[in-house]
Amino acid sequence: MGMSEHRTVVCGGHGGAGGPSLALLSPRCPPSLGEVLTLALRAFLELMEHGMVSWETLSIPFVRKVVCYVNMNLMDASVQPLALRLLESVTLSSPALGQLVKSEVPLDRLLVHLQVMNQQLQTKAMALLTALLQGASPAERKPPSHLPQHMLDYLWQRNLRQFIYKNIIHSATPLGDEMAHHLYVLQALMLGLLEPRMRTPLDPYSQEQREQLQALRQAAFESEGESLGTGLSADRRRSLCAREFRKLGFSNSNPAQDLERVPPGLLALDNMLYFSRHAPSAYSRLVLENSSREDKHECPFARSSVQLTVLLCELLRVGEPCSETAQDFSPMFFGQDQSFHELFCVSIQLLNKTWKEMRATQEDFDKVMQVVREQLARTLALKPSSLELFRTKVNALPYGEVLRLRQTERLHQEGTLAPPILELREKLKPELMGLIRQQRLLRLCEGTLFRKISSRRRQDKLWFCCLSPNHKMLQYGDVEEGASPPTLESLPEQLPVADIKALLTGKDCPHVREKGSGKQNKDLYELAFSISYDHGEAEAYLNFIAPSKREFHLWTDGLSALLGGPMGSEQTRLDLEQLLTMETKLRLLELENVPIPEQPPPIPPPPTNFNFCYDCSITEP
Repeated sequence: MGMSEHRTVVCGGHGGAGGPSLALLSPRCPPSLGEVLTLALRAFLELMEHGMVSWETLSIPFVRKVVCYVNMNLMDASVQPLALRLLESVTLSSPALGQLVKSEVPLDRLLVHLQVMNQQLQTKAMALLTALLQGASPAERKPPSHLPQHMLDYLWQRNLRQFIYKNIIHSATPLGDEMAHHLYVLQALMLGLLEPRMRTPLDPYSQEQREQLQALRQAAFESEGESLGTGLSADRRRSLCAREFRKLGFSNSNPAQDLERVPPGLLALDNMLYFSRHAPSAYSRLVLENSSREDKHECPFARSSVQLTVLLCELLRVGEPCSETAQDFSPMFFGQDQSFHELFCVSIQLLNKTWKEMRATQEDFDKVMQVVREQLARTLALKPSSLELFRTKVNALPYGEVLRLRQTERLHQEGTLAPPILELREKLKPELMGLIRQQRLLRLCEGTLFRKISSRRRQDKLWFCCLSPNHKMLQYGDVEEGASPPTLESLPEQLPVADIKALLTGKDCPHVREKGSGKQNKDLYELAFSISYDHGEAEAYLNFIAPSKREFHLWTDGLSALLGGPMGSEQTRLDLEQLLTMETKLRLLELENVPIPEQPPPIPPPPTNFNFCYDCSITEP
């Protein structure tokens, strides 16, 4: 298809002789044309992904036509995932067309697609949803618009979070990688809404923020403050308030100075207020318990809350840009509303518990925060499915258990690096490298199916190659796609191993050298290898494209071993490390709990004489 013909299809024109018009594939077409529409959209997506034409060149009528396929109720099930995929690419690539998609595709329509028990349709609907949330223009992301927050608030009102938690995360169908990535993006966007509060310091002239601080104080000392403050002068009342703020854990008599630090800014105040309002008994007990402890042993609530908010923002990467490939989402963030504030409520009580276990003083504040960081990080890494499960697991990791884990890891590291262990590992390496070499040669004897690559394009033809059991011949031949691997006797071609001159990899291979350095050929460079051999008076090559990176390592290692060279692949290094670790542990089983000295014991001096030796020449009477 020429460029003019391609533009005709893109713009939704009549197409002329150049190809079918998308106008013929209107949403009112009879059901028999649904398959044609599916093929047309798939072909269009394949063309656009080659990057020859920018997504920004698409016409508004064309985009509206695709939007129509998404919004229709009676549409072929195979068409809508392709249409959603196309609109996702448009939204992420063109801000102007993305605004069109945002205005034309209702959020309710995407919610309908998410509720269809079709994993592909759910995934593409979630992809477009996250693209719309990410595709807000810079002006829309600034106050007073907050479009992503309004969209998320609306989706949450329509119970999207509950549906994701019950019907997608806890579905009987395994979660695909693409859906996991979009859930990670959605979680990152949810947490990203906290960034403005995290970056905003407390304004000491704000009446609302001053009232929030007073509410925080009154929630902890309300009865005491009312009884002591009755009939006091203004100066005496201010002195009483300053004392209560210090009891609350603020470092300054003016608490606004503690919250001027960004991060966490106003987010720390939000967390403290949420804790005081949603867990009032736990809040009062924590504050009063610490204010009654002896000097320097109290856990300062306000200071701890500020530092803990910073810690949570770091662990959860609040405000950091989304990764394009990450899938690291936590199911518990979809388990309840206000998940960040709820997590803070659990964490601040954990901090107080750890403080008491460590019998800490004010000088130990940083040490306590390091232990709490480790407790939270280890528990978050387990990806608990609910906040209650997180609470259970993190409370099952007390300070003593953290010390035990630290000591175990330290001893493990020291044991691995001790000189006697290093010497043992060096002695084991030749034997284990021989075992790896044997495995590589056995893999070559089993054989592998390889793709054929022509000088112009990829072909679907396959060929099979294997090593003979006596390691003397490489035998190979073409096979049909879908056929079972051929037997050794049925392979028509042979190459004596003795004729092989060299092993080439990557860009040194003749079958990929001429393809240039385009991005589309990068996978060929990583999987390509060749062997050169004598063919009469000329030099010939047998060219390979491995089906995977692991097969590439296995074959290049095996061929290197055949040629007497080293096996230097990353896979060999990993296999050797695993075998060394296992064999070292087996050799040291009898030395468990026995300290291994850093230096060998000294050799004693020889005796003054050797009269104690047995003389074989003396016969007994």
